[in-house]
Formats: sequence, structure tokens, C-alpha cells
Amino acid sequence: MLQRGSHLKVFFVAGALFCASGSIAAQTKPDDANAHASRALALAAAAKLQEATEEMRRAVELAPKRADLHDALGTLLVQQNDISTATGEFEEALRRNPELASAHLHLGVLQFEQRQFKSAEQHLAKANQLVPNNFLVLNYLGRTFRETGKFPEAIAAFQSSLQVQPNQSEILNLLGQSFQRAGNPVEAAQAFRKILASEPQNSEVQNNLGLALLQFGDGDGAIAAFRTALQIRPSDTGYQVNLGAAYLQKADFAAAVATFREALQQAPKNQTLHYNLGLALKLQDKLPEAVEQLRAAEALDPSQPDSPYTLGVTLWQMGDVDGAAAELQKAIRAKPDYAEAYYTLGTVLKQQSKLAESAQALREAIRLQPDFAGAHTTLAGVLRQLGDTEGASAEAKLGADLAKQKTDLQAAVFATNSGRRLRSLGDLNGAISQFRAAIQAVKDYAPAHFELAIALRQEGKNEEASSEFQKAASLDPKLVAPPRQ
Repeated sequence: MLQRGSHLKVFFVAGALFCASGSIAAQTKPDDANAHASRALALAAAAKLQEATEEMRRAVELAPKRADLHDALGTLLVQQNDISTATGEFEEALRRNPELASAHLHLGVLQFEQRQFKSAEQHLAKANQLVPNNFLVLNYLGRTFRETGKFPEAIAAFQSSLQVQPNQSEILNLLGQSFQRAGNPVEAAQAFRKILASEPQNSEVQNNLGLALLQFGDGDGAIAAFRTALQIRPSDTGYQVNLGAAYLQKADFAAAVATFREALQQAPKNQTLHYNLGLALKLQDKLPEAVEQLRAAEALDPSQPDSPYTLGVTLWQMGDVDGAAAELQKAIRAKPDYAEAYYTLGTVLKQQSKLAESAQALREAIRLQPDFAGAHTTLAGVLRQLGDTEGASAEAKLGADLAKQKTDLQAAVFATNSGRRLRSLGDLNGAISQFRAAIQAVKDYAPAHFELAIALRQEGKNEEASSEFQKAASLDPKLVAPPRQ
């Protein structure tokens, strides 16, 4: 629901004016529609919305075929939270004039706020076609793409909006988040840093920068960003969780434990903090303390599968196989498609010499995740013990093949992330070398082709860049070449 006093009030007024005010104010004869419409706009500017609406209703009564007047009436109704009637006015405006950009914009924004994203996208795309390069249209079109997971399209819309009006912190933030979701944390970090250059005290953006840096492996940079965010908002539990996660990535388990313990003093009932503290203690090999925290996390939210899963693994490490099996079964009940839990349960059951049950759990893990190399390999061992040598041989071969593919993919991901970092530092030759190494490891790794294309374009090798963009798009249609800067 739209809230009165929000930025949308200003948005609708601006939207109405950019397309409609010229025709409304064209004439001012006292007894015609234009006179009432002009008075309505003046009253609206003076925040006399009810009187403005009455005047605009009179204008519509005098000229019911005027699409621009229906649209203007709709904007006034929105500002009074009469969304249903406003929607009807915008629809009537488009029935009278299907090419009225402002009505497409207004209806698109209403539908965006009501999470009717498919229809919102259609109206906003039409408004963008009719009135290109309007930053308000581009902003909401980008937001709509982002909500539906069309991140390349969202990125393109936000970038176009920023070309029209560069200093839009909110849009830069959304652009950065879209880059993150599209798997490009380097570009995300650049967007966040642009905001922080003028807004260093923006804690949300400092946090977002930390998440982007964490995503491409810059643990030190992430820690610095999260610390800065916490200096601005010391009691924000979410920032403390993220700082602890950055310490975990750096394998600084003592610092992670200290961070999570400090946060729990402020939020003792926070399930995520108990879970993360338990995980950090486990990684420190402080298993009894880890179990205590994991049980607390499980009690706070039994529907979360990760707490019983990690608890099961920890109990298994401590030699409590029966307790481990019980916790893993809890994790599976909470998340029936939890392939890793089935795999671990199968391994525990194998240790208990419950071979038939173990094979069943491992086969379920493979059904859920056919490329699970470890499950194939462990199943091979179980089948061998059951006397099925042919089945064991087939599973062992599958496991070995998948393990090699996984190793190659890890190499490709590492090389691609390294290339992104080098490109962000301006080392195009080094970046291109890393992207080519990624493609050599996994020929069809789409992100490497995409990143290589960007680097080649920056180096001026446009023909080769175009070829790589095409390869990336053929492998992953979501990877759309960004507009030239």
C-alpha cells in the first residue's frame, strides 16, 4: 500500500506534470475544463488536495474524453490513498489515449507497489518507449526488473537513469545490489563506493560494500567496511552478523566468536547469532560449546534446517552417532530437499553398519543433486559392502568424473574472481589472462566469457568482445552486454 507523505507523492505530481500539464494549462476560460484543471493544480500545489480533487472531478465531467484529465485526477486520488479509484482513472485515461506516457507511468508504479510486476513492467516499458530517457520511468522500470530477477535488464535501466541524472544515491545503491545478485561484486563495490564518496556516513551502503567485498573474497576490505558501518550504528545486529561472517571467511575464528558474543548481549534471542556463534566455536574445535549454541539456535526456530544439520555434524565429530542421525533427520524434515543432509545421514548410517538405510539416504541425495560427487563415491563403498560390485564400480566412476568437474569449476570460479579484482585495479592484461584461464578450465563457464568480453571492450578489442558477449549469452541468457559508457 502506498503511504501518504512518502516519496511517491512527489513522484506522482512530477509524473503528472512532465506529460500532462502543458495541455491542462493551455487555456483558462472560467467555465471550461481547463479552468477547473488549472485551479486544481494550483490547489494541489498549496496542499489543498480535497479541493483540488473536486476541481479536477469537475474538469473531467466537463471533458470526459480528455485522457490527460483522467490521469491528473488519478494522481490526486493517489495522494489521498484512494488507490482503487485512482487505478480506474489511469485505466480510463489509457482507454481514451493508449499513447499517454504519464498514465502508463502512473499505472505501472501503482502495480509495482502492489507487486503486480508483470503488468507493471508492460506499462513502464511502454512509458519508456513513449518518453525515452526519463529518469523516473527508468528508475521504476529498473526496480521492476530487479524484483522479477531480471538483473541484467535492471542494471541497464539503472545505468541509463544515472546517465540522465548522475547523483541518485538510491539508484546507485540499487544498481550495486543488482550487480551483486547478477554475480558481479566488483561492479557492485564500485557503485557503493561512488555513494560513499559523498555520503561516508551512510551505514547501509557501508554494509552493502562489505557484502560485495566479502562476495569476491576481499575479507580485509569487508571487515573494514562492516566496522565503519558499526561505528555509525553501533547497535545494529545485522552489521555485527556480517562482521562475524567476514572474520569467518578470514579464518579468524577467535574474532568471529568475540563479535557474535558481543552481539548476543544486545540480542540474546537472535537465532542467527546463536547459530553463527556455534559454527565459529565448531571451527575452533570447541565442540561442547558449539553444541550448546546450536541447540539454542534450534530451540529458537525449529523450522530452520541448518541448525540441526550443523548440530548433527558436530555430534558426529564427538562420536555421538545416534544423536547425529537424529539431528540430521530433523534437518531433513525441516527441508525435504536437503541433499547434503541426506548425504551426511547416509555416511553416518554407513558407520552404524545400517547399509540398506545408508544406500537409501545416499540415493536420495543423488536424486536431489545428481552431480554430488561425494554421494556417488560413498554409495560406491556401501554397495561394495552389500556385494553389488557392478553398481559400486559405476558409482565410483561417476564420483571420480564429477570430482574432476568440480575441481575444474572451482578453478574457473577462482580465476574469474581474480580477474575481476585485477580489472577493478586497472590491470586489464592480468584480468584477461585470468578470464582465459577460467575458460581453459571450464570451456562453457558463462561468467568467464562475460567478464572477458567486458575486459576486451575496455581494451578496445570490440570485435572479440562482441564474440565473447555472444558466447556468454548463449550459455546464460541472463548475461546481457551492458551499455557502452
